[in-house]
Amino acid sequence: MNLRFPIDLRRRRFVQGLALGGLGASLGWQLPARAAEAGRDLSGTDFNLTIGQTPVNITGAARMATTVNGLLPGPTLRWREGTTVTICVTNRLRVPTSIHWHGIILPADMDGVPGLSFPGIAPGETFTYRFPVRQSGTYWYHSHSGFEEQTGLYGAIIIDSAQPDPIRAEREHVVMLNDWSDEDPHAIFAHLKKMPAYYNRAELTTRDFFDEVARAGLKAALASRKMWNEMRMSPRDLVDVTGATYTYLMNGHAPSGNWTGLFKPGERVRLRLINGSSNSFFDVRIPGLKLRVVAADGQDVEAVEVDELRIATAETYDVIVQPRDDRAYTIFAQSMSRDGYARGTLAPRAGMQADVPALDPLPLLTMGDMMGAMPHGSGHGMDHGDMAGMTMPQVHHARSEYRNPNVDMRVDSPRTNLDDPGIGLRDNGRRVLTYADLRSIGGSLYPEEIAREIELHLTGNMQRFVWGFDGLKFSQAKPIHLRHGEHVRLVLVNDTMMTHPIHLHGMWSELEDEDGEFQVRKHTVSVQPAQRVTYRVMADAFGRWAYHCHLLYHMEAGMMREVVVS
Repeated sequence: MNLRFPIDLRRRRFVQGLALGGLGASLGWQLPARAAEAGRDLSGTDFNLTIGQTPVNITGAARMATTVNGLLPGPTLRWREGTTVTICVTNRLRVPTSIHWHGIILPADMDGVPGLSFPGIAPGETFTYRFPVRQSGTYWYHSHSGFEEQTGLYGAIIIDSAQPDPIRAEREHVVMLNDWSDEDPHAIFAHLKKMPAYYNRAELTTRDFFDEVARAGLKAALASRKMWNEMRMSPRDLVDVTGATYTYLMNGHAPSGNWTGLFKPGERVRLRLINGSSNSFFDVRIPGLKLRVVAADGQDVEAVEVDELRIATAETYDVIVQPRDDRAYTIFAQSMSRDGYARGTLAPRAGMQADVPALDPLPLLTMGDMMGAMPHGSGHGMDHGDMAGMTMPQVHHARSEYRNPNVDMRVDSPRTNLDDPGIGLRDNGRRVLTYADLRSIGGSLYPEEIAREIELHLTGNMQRFVWGFDGLKFSQAKPIHLRHGEHVRLVLVNDTMMTHPIHLHGMWSELEDEDGEFQVRKHTVSVQPAQRVTYRVMADAFGRWAYHCHLLYHMEAGMMREVVVS
């Protein structure tokens, strides 16, 4: 039964979406993603945004969303590099709110993180953000207050370059991916604290055990179950919140809503992909078209052509596609947990659609995902190349990781490779993007020598649903202090079996390759299980900054630090 779950759920979510138009319209509800309405795209230097609650119907049931100007997603804001923008944000909620401008380099007091950069926006009040625009590319904004991001407070930011754009395209579309739940996010968090596998409906069953016996033999199957049971972990703990409660959205539309972006055959179409979800990774492809990746996190990269890419929570990618035929193409974004998908259509005319691919099989985590680059002869099977010849750096676990009920595992030999597409994408027959493919055009912004190195471990206890850095929750940890102008190397070691997208506010993160050479500039770095990554940061922005996992429930459960530049 569990083996059929992803397909059954996909059908249920699709049918739920069918209620969106008819039922919502008959009751007079304001529906999400009203792409044709005035106010969907705002451009210039002066903006007025109102945060409030708007009734929506995404699954066939009426719910209240947190919206910007009554829209879900909020309006797309279009700025121009070299200008100064003024954004007046009025709070019509009964609780404080905020907007964080994700990936935007700006003064700390404009960053929009309550408790760090400003007090937040009280009910009935208006806060004015004003800052210079010093970059170009694809970014997004979202609430940094409680769980408002999960209930709809997000939108896209497009910044046009002050120079002629080297990326030629006759047409462009924003493709924003989100996860929606009819449940109150406080209830979701409470479920996770009481029972972390509450939303995992694909745990291994007796049938799976007998399949493994048939495939690998009784001895190997028993050894595998014994190992996982002793660790009190599951090889199917890929994500915490799944399609058991989520409906996956594309530009505010459920799968049945079939968001459509138009093109003329032969046009180069730029798709600005944004993962604005709270807790989901998406694997994106367009059957029949190659994706030419030209930007990552708003920064231009050397073009690379792929069939598919994984976009972590908070990341953005710009891709160029060139549909030459007079037909529809499906934009397919399946969740990493393989329990649902967002989808839309590229078409020469409205109303067209193409076949929707079947979901890929749900993968299993391996010992390589658990323990990293273990030496040969360790007795643990590793189906990902056995890591032969791979660099195995020494790691330094903080004292706070030991004898700590908030830490359920430590990785002593993390893998350092960037050419792994991730769990569920390995050897799938498609050309999948990896971080090793990404190279920023123009090289590093910071040629200065590294002044010091700071190593942090991403830690957690799955059963307690507690997350942190070095075994410490945000409430337990002291700030990380950087000297203004200091060039530091941050070393992240993932001591958990989950992938974490880590976001440092206010400064660029310049990801390095295995040899310590500059690779790509990003604002969000996704760290796979049992992986060690390094990146350079120039502490060129005074103030108090947030540094956290961008999985909303992980951040709320403690995986956040304060960085102080003084």
